[in-house]
Amino acid sequence: MRQSGLFGLSDHLKRLSAHGDPLEELGLIIDFEAFRPVLVAALAYGDGAKGGRPPYDPVAMLKVLVLAAQNNVADARMEYLIRDRLSWLRFLGFDLGAPTPDANTIRLFREKLTEAGALDAVFADFDRQIKDRGYLAMGGQIVDATLVAAPKQRNTVPEKDAIKAGKTASEIWPDKPARAAQKDTDARWTLKFAKAKPLANGKPGIDIAIPSFGYKSSVSICRTFGFIRKCKVTDAARFDGRMLRDVVTSDNTASDVWADTAYRSQDNEAWLKQQGRVSRIHRKKPRGKPMPERSARANAAKSKVRARVEHVFARQKDQMGLFIRTIGIKRAEAKITLANLAYNMHRLIFHERRAATA
Repeated sequence: MRQSGLFGLSDHLKRLSAHGDPLEELGLIIDFEAFRPVLVAALAYGDGAKGGRPPYDPVAMLKVLVLAAQNNVADARMEYLIRDRLSWLRFLGFDLGAPTPDANTIRLFREKLTEAGALDAVFADFDRQIKDRGYLAMGGQIVDATLVAAPKQRNTVPEKDAIKAGKTASEIWPDKPARAAQKDTDARWTLKFAKAKPLANGKPGIDIAIPSFGYKSSVSICRTFGFIRKCKVTDAARFDGRMLRDVVTSDNTASDVWADTAYRSQDNEAWLKQQGRVSRIHRKKPRGKPMPERSARANAAKSKVRARVEHVFARQKDQMGLFIRTIGIKRAEAKITLANLAYNMHRLIFHERRAATA
């Protein structure tokens, strides 16, 4: 076997940099150290007086969660990949051969942040960071929601009724604790409607209703820069229109709010007006009548703006593989919040690259 040279590792890392290591760019553009005060306050680690192995650096552990969100990697897989990939070791700040976090350590770190509500604080802190860089919430805001799938539950009719009545898993399966631990009583079934393409003879096709199980991520993005400015996680059955007030922000420099027809109601229109916001929500087709041409043209113009939010969901689902593997809405919120944070970091890199080449 050929023996590695003294400077083999250093030369290898230089070659990684020369070929454009994306994690090196992520570490240069994102100020991860700025998250330390939020993390330290949430984790409340001791001073080490009682002994034991000191915890891993919280900033490095946050980077682990961001990497997991970007690549849709489970904790056990993360444990292996951290040890296997030199680019990941360098990004996280771990030395080759030194101890690295195992799956249980990663899980407990995320759980502690979740229980403390710190991930929302981290997300808000990063929003302040991008605003300080000049990326203000501008141009109005676009609101939409997407379904995030979770492992499907197979329950009997009485069990489904008990879940809908608000009973916990331990109350429904008191004699089967192992089964109760694997049951998600927060997620819900819903129908996702897919528009059918016109048939070859010109007649309209039949819309398809696809059953989906999991959660729903409602977001608002700013039109100018495309950052996610606010998010709310609910079960999948929650109606989109009810979430408008939870995700519309008050700090956007423009008053316009774009959304699809699910968000249009008299209450929402009145609320937007009270908030000094201008509704750009799609108008619904009159029941039993054709859509007026004027409304159709207005909807088409709104769609050109509203379509930008679909790029957010496409990246999260297609490239990041967003999927809920955990049990319960608190953990689902943590998973989706981390995905939103990872997306905003990717978006900041996109804008910084464009500014550098302008």
